[in-house]
Amino acid sequence: MREKLLQILKKIEEYDRIILFRHFRPDGDAVGSTKGLAAILKETFPNKEILLQNSDFSEYLSFLGGEDEPIADELYRDALGIVIDTATTKRISNQKFSLCREIIKIDHHIPVESYGSIEWVEELRSSACEMIAAFYDTLRDNLVMTPEAAKYIYCGMVTDSGRFRFRDVSGETLRLAGILLSFGIDTETLYANLYLEDFDSFKFESYAKKKMKISENGVVSLFVTKRMQKKFSLSKEDASASVSYMDSIKGSLIWIAFIEGEDGEIRVRLRSRFVTVSELAERYHGGGHACAAGATVYSRAEMNRLLSEADELLGKYKSENEGWL
Repeated sequence: MREKLLQILKKIEEYDRIILFRHFRPDGDAVGSTKGLAAILKETFPNKEILLQNSDFSEYLSFLGGEDEPIADELYRDALGIVIDTATTKRISNQKFSLCREIIKIDHHIPVESYGSIEWVEELRSSACEMIAAFYDTLRDNLVMTPEAAKYIYCGMVTDSGRFRFRDVSGETLRLAGILLSFGIDTETLYANLYLEDFDSFKFESYAKKKMKISENGVVSLFVTKRMQKKFSLSKEDASASVSYMDSIKGSLIWIAFIEGEDGEIRVRLRSRFVTVSELAERYHGGGHACAAGATVYSRAEMNRLLSEADELLGKYKSENEGWL
């Protein structure tokens, strides 16, 4: 790994302008990894121009601050682009990334598409932020960490690992998190920003639990309609977070939230315990991690087909395995 990281550092040193990109509909890992690496590079190379260029924004993560204003197309052409936490080019928030002279890909998803002159992909890492923390830790003689950068990176590690509960969390994950904490992160304020909810969110959770359905083999699902979203004044992020309401039901190893959009598109959030759902997501215009993936369907009929396949997948898993709860 050290050789790969030295290769990335050398490439960064060659450029005066570096532009960072992430996936659209950003989560804590996408925002934390790009803002964290940007903060490290700004402190390490004060004479370089470090920019965050993306086409969308997360209201949920607005407490971390914004990103840079759009720049002219010609400024991309002599820049190094670094794309983080994005498995495929079609999911990159700002498609102008392709204008950059060279691209570096840093990702922790299951490899789907190869892009970039340098690729650093570790699918067993708990988050892209863990990779950025490892980048700093491995090359700490060459890089400068700041309390601000540590906060961004720690935020992404916390959110993408389910507060350090998911299967990809390792001793290395916790060691790197400990290094970040040594920079004085105010975890109480960070967790308050991430996890405190408006009272309406609690009312929606109560309502949602009445609307959940369970299949023959134990797939729990929730269809968050446009009407529900309007009734409870839900943002898209609030609606998507409803998938977490279903994660503790005994006997259910797959849980799915369907989020109805204004344009007829239905976003799908798939989560599982033990069972791999990423291949199912890939069949429905998506992908992701083995036990946390996203997809898109375009009708209720297609939504029902996905549910049927998920039920079949879970039934097969239960018949062939023991020890699940």
